[in-house]
Amino acid sequence: MANKRMFSLSVVDTDAFLEMPTSSQLLYFHLSMRADDEGFVSSPKKIMKMVGSGEDDYKVLIVRKFIIPFESGVCVIKHWLIHNTVRLDRFAGTNYIKEKSQLLIKDNKAYKLINVEEQGLIDGKPNGNQMATQVKLSEVKLSKDKRVYGEFKNVFLLEEEYEKLIDGLGEPNTQLLVEELSGYMASKKKKYDSHYATIKNWARRRIIENKNNKKGKGIIL
Repeated sequence: MANKRMFSLSVVDTDAFLEMPTSSQLLYFHLSMRADDEGFVSSPKKIMKMVGSGEDDYKVLIVRKFIIPFESGVCVIKHWLIHNTVRLDRFAGTNYIKEKSQLLIKDNKAYKLINVEEQGLIDGKPNGNQMATQVKLSEVKLSKDKRVYGEFKNVFLLEEEYEKLIDGLGEPNTQLLVEELSGYMASKKKKYDSHYATIKNWARRRIIENKNNKKGKGIIL
């Protein structure tokens, strides 16, 4: 777990946050500072006692939807991925796999608790649409390694993949291709199994076209 944490003003500078009691705001910061690299807090009650926060402060954070509690007693910081990203070489995945499996990531990068219908379950039994639901959720469920790129926040790459693209193509070409892919998928409703492989294929095709057209080196892809 990292020793440093960040906080986004897009979350903590909102009326919803600032209108909470100061004691609830304080608890939020303490919980976030002690969260693991995916935003899960193992001992919220211990932290509450340590900083002198009451049960009501914790309930306020739940009601205002700044944290998501689990039956195990663990909680997760709802806007964790907005606040923090951790470099892969320093990243340690959460130990709370069961709790993590109950979450998906919304388009704005906030966690959301999956309800019974979204899990494809009714009374604990699979319904007829379970397979379709699972495929849908797998596209948005948290991956500990992925980072989001592109104007439309729909290009998913490992940090090491992004660095490989920059090493091979240069940063301007990489950014250009990422934005092209982002716009293309958004406008055409297209999906690809591997965004990294797609960008590499596009780049390879552009390079071949450049050679065939005898435009020489140094051309932006």
